[in-house]
Amino acid sequence: MATRAEPIDQILYKPEEAATALRVGRSTVYEQIRLGRLRTITIGRRRLVPPEYVAEYIELLKREAQNAA
Repeated sequence: MATRAEPIDQILYKPEEAATALRVGRSTVYEQIRLGRLRTITIGRRRLVPPEYVAEYIELLKREAQNAA
């Protein structure tokens, strides 16, 4: 009987998954990518978001919020 392998921790997000993690819409993520505010990597034709880039984007949002206050 074959056993299922345990899933590895997700190390790259699809843009839709990054949107879920950030609790924003898919179009918002693509807009932030287009503006260069959310960095990505590409593998072939796929655009992927490493978790550290999501954290980097959150830090950018925090800095902007502090500067606006």
